[in-house]
Amino acid sequence: MPQSTLRPAVFLDRDGTLNVCRVQNGRPYPPAAITEFTLLPGVATACRRLHAAGYVLVVATNQPDVGRGSQTQSNVEGMHARLQELIPEIAHIEVCYDSGRGEPSPRRKPEPGMLLEAAAALNLNLANSWMIGDRWRDIDAGHAAGCRTILLDYGYEEALRQKPDFVAPNLTEAARIILARPNRIS
Repeated sequence: MPQSTLRPAVFLDRDGTLNVCRVQNGRPYPPAAITEFTLLPGVATACRRLHAAGYVLVVATNQPDVGRGSQTQSNVEGMHARLQELIPEIAHIEVCYDSGRGEPSPRRKPEPGMLLEAAAALNLNLANSWMIGDRWRDIDAGHAAGCRTILLDYGYEEALRQKPDFVAPNLTEAARIILARPNRIS
């Protein structure tokens, strides 16, 4: 498909980017139950602004607790249904349930598989797309897919492996960064 017919996207990590996560010992953890699933302040408005500017919104999330047996897939899917109720502008949700143990999955971030699959399915222009997340895995996946990246820096106790294109304190500021920059290819 010609580049001019492909659409730009904003790929969004879920936990710590869209919704509140709990932090223990400098590391983030997802909500355990749908009753704990709460959007971060300003997230819905930021997503609406990005969508109104023509970006396709795609969530790309690792949910290894399902693969590890400490979370159910139906519980995660319930959280995603709630997420789409709260932010109907989200076009698609990609999930990797791989435990992260054993043979690496091409879909598990930091690998770009979820982004590449969504791009093929939704006719997305990765060169004009962005990946926003709060962990090194998000930044690495975005770079590997050819997207620009924004790290939401919450001061976690884990090192980055690649430098993000931008750093922001929250999704509201990340949206402002994106909306202030033209696409690479028109």
